[in-house]
Amino acid sequence: MREALRYLNNAKEMLRSVPIEDDIYTDVKPIQEACSTAYLAVLKAIDEYLIQRGVSEKELPQSVDGYREMIRKYLSIRNGKLAREFETIYKALHIAGYYRGLLDNVDMVKDAFKVAKGFIEKIK
Repeated sequence: MREALRYLNNAKEMLRSVPIEDDIYTDVKPIQEACSTAYLAVLKAIDEYLIQRGVSEKELPQSVDGYREMIRKYLSIRNGKLAREFETIYKALHIAGYYRGLLDNVDMVKDAFKVAKGFIEKIK
């Protein structure tokens, strides 16, 4: 999970230079980039887990639906909550944070990153 944690640390580093006023990030572009990188950290962690379980690199998911299926097949056996956690991460980091650029509250972004880190830790 070293690569996944490196991505997550890179995402956190991106946030350090963003100006904050009244607990709101004032520049959305670096927040979108950081959220995208944090989401990629989660995908990297899933990929690493799947490879450890014998899935070849060619069989790794290529879409969010593919990740959902692999989580159901390989991860939900260990922890049924992981599929719901992945959906939360997908909606917060990928859709709201990256795609729509809706996350600007400092605490909300930090909480989303904590959830991502917790997910990565659970599948180590």
